[in-house]
Amino acid sequence: MARRKRVGKRSAQPRVVHPHAAGVDVGATAVYAAVAPDRDSQPIQRFATFTRDLHALAKWLTACGVRTVAMESTGVYWIPVFQILESRGFEVVLVNARHVKNVPGRKSDVADCEWLRYLHSVGLLRGSFRPAERVCAVRTLLRHRDSLIKTASRSVLHMQKAFDQMNVHLHHALSDLTGRSGLRIVDAILNGQRDPSQLAQLADPRVKVSRDTLEAALEGDWRPEHLFTLGQARTSYAHYQELIAACDQEIAAYIRQFESEAEDPPSSTGTINDPAAAVDDAEADVDAPGQAQEASFDLQAHLAHLFGTDLTQIPGIGLSTAQLLFAEIGPDVSRFPTVNHFASWLNLCPRNKISGDKVLSSRTGPGANRAAQALRWATQSLFRSPSYLGQYFRRMRARRGTPKAVTATAHKIARIIYHLISRRIPYDESHFAQHEQQHRKRTERRLRNQARLMGFQLIPQSA
Repeated sequence: MARRKRVGKRSAQPRVVHPHAAGVDVGATAVYAAVAPDRDSQPIQRFATFTRDLHALAKWLTACGVRTVAMESTGVYWIPVFQILESRGFEVVLVNARHVKNVPGRKSDVADCEWLRYLHSVGLLRGSFRPAERVCAVRTLLRHRDSLIKTASRSVLHMQKAFDQMNVHLHHALSDLTGRSGLRIVDAILNGQRDPSQLAQLADPRVKVSRDTLEAALEGDWRPEHLFTLGQARTSYAHYQELIAACDQEIAAYIRQFESEAEDPPSSTGTINDPAAAVDDAEADVDAPGQAQEASFDLQAHLAHLFGTDLTQIPGIGLSTAQLLFAEIGPDVSRFPTVNHFASWLNLCPRNKISGDKVLSSRTGPGANRAAQALRWATQSLFRSPSYLGQYFRRMRARRGTPKAVTATAHKIARIIYHLISRRIPYDESHFAQHEQQHRKRTERRLRNQARLMGFQLIPQSA
């Protein structure tokens, strides 16, 4: 008869891991902070969000003997609180709001800060990844640059709307209204030129549309009110292009600061460009009015030096994607212990939900990780790529469909990036030859089995 295993007595109270912990609930106009009851006669206090009040919060936490603080990532309100507390020497743990939901029916600012303090004191909270301060500065500028590009695109839509109202089909004849040919013709129209043949001569000779079609597209009903809206949209677009160029220069200055601490910085002989803002080859012109000014800054060489490897050698990874990865994760991946931690942070691996030995769900987790989005966009360019990643994407697409193939390929690219940066080695396509050979053997074995079941026999072509 089997003997029952004796179970020792266990305490109902969880073990305190961080005795010097505090919890902070951040709002737009008020901050609620909670410390252990034995640290102050009023363990929960309210502070305003003015800078002097945030310094008073840090002073009170210091007086209470607090060493680590847990807080939620609430919009952008947490940023000044995080920065002030971190500058005062506190270990600030930024947690995901999804992971710290309070008991239903007990939602209040006071209850939230006390709940955060309790969870952090017993070691149930994990901090979110936040790169170094200088990397965060580059990230802020890149995100601002992205918003400028999106805002500038609205000006392009306004120009297209004005042309539609005047029945001018220039944006239909040209692939890009903001290219060299398009902007020249728009400026000529705003300067009073109405002759279709004269306007068509301003187009670049490499434009694929015929001259007759272009002249027909430039015949319209010229109304002064629509010309006025066209002029304002053109001015707005040029203004945003100047802002984007200034943002590029500021980003380059921050990246040069990283290079000042590195050995043998690369020579600055190129330009900083963004493929997302590039125009058609037949119409691109860096000297066109409103376009970003050229800067003597070789972004690719600098990023390769900071990462220790050239990520643009990976199929699908362009210069803009590498720049975004630098702004989101920094020049190294040492904060992630393993490649699995890195893929989990990107939300590119399954999050299994199992109950009763049954898998309820294996979907990837929710979230808008910008680095993961960039890798998904990079995957879209592998549809016709002859590389190993292109073959892998098409193989997964045939088996699982496009959405799952995009996620699987982005996951594989993320693992490659982690190994290249952590080991500081170049990308080498030959490492995947063995995988391709194994896949070829599996495919051949499957085809032979299928042929045998149907009464056929496969004979190699060389025989």
